Amino acid sequence: MIQTYTAVIQQDKDWWIGWIQEVSGVNCQERTREELLVSLKSGLEDILELNREEAIRRTEGESFEEVTIAL
Repeated sequence: MIQTYTAVIQQDKDWWIGWIQEVSGVNCQERTREELLVSLKSGLEDILELNREEAIRRTEGESFEEVTIAL
């Protein structure tokens, strides 16, 4: 399943700044729009993986089930 997220971006003088609307903590600034989009994607991938690892770590030693929820 492909998930999509919304990047909010804007140019501020010599910099492009942006963040991912749906995920707190994913924000970047780069010199070009293209570099910004690459950084935002990388940051989003990193934080989703970190959140996943943290959720699994918190269940160590316990029985749990992973269930996919689609919106």
